[in-house]
Amino acid sequence: MSTFPQILSDEKVNERHIDFRDALYQLDTENLTSENTDVLIKIYKTTKQIDYRNRILKLLYTHNSSDLQEFFEGAYKKERYLDMKIYGLRGLALFSNEKYIEKLVNKLKLILAKREETTPYNYQEYELLRGKNALPFIVDTYNYNCLKELLQQVNEQYERMPDAFKGHFTTDENGEITNLRTPAENSKLITAFFNQQKKN
Repeated sequence: MSTFPQILSDEKVNERHIDFRDALYQLDTENLTSENTDVLIKIYKTTKQIDYRNRILKLLYTHNSSDLQEFFEGAYKKERYLDMKIYGLRGLALFSNEKYIEKLVNKLKLILAKREETTPYNYQEYELLRGKNALPFIVDTYNYNCLKELLQQVNEQYERMPDAFKGHFTTDENGEITNLRTPAENSKLITAFFNQQKKN
């Protein structure tokens, strides 16, 4: 899309309107200007739609305008889903040194370890963290030891899950999901696992 959609700047339009949603999801990150990013940041800060925040993070995390540093710092602190924290971290890494990133990653490791205890079968989060636009991208780009250790921890926790929760989907370089099985196949595997658990 070569021009920024006016509907996204119109405060009178309900964000749940299908045209608003379509405009946001049809945006191309390469055509955003600093003025456009301000509009997206405003939407991010006011929306109640988690998927909108997710989309905006992915639109902005390749932009290295200095005024985005504060945005990514806020996003990293705000988000509770680990994949969205990683998107915030990806954007923040454009402006931060290894020491600062390591400080954030050390906290992430603790959160991630706790996730394994509280939600041991949360395969969706692991797959998103392992996606080509998430941790593997940041590791390849910056090669920081702390990031390598975090990715290793993600992979180890993923591998400790039962096979029924592995290989359902993956994500590409743009964060788009590719299903590796049909929803029916996913459901069958997971249901069979829990049925077996009841018998044991």
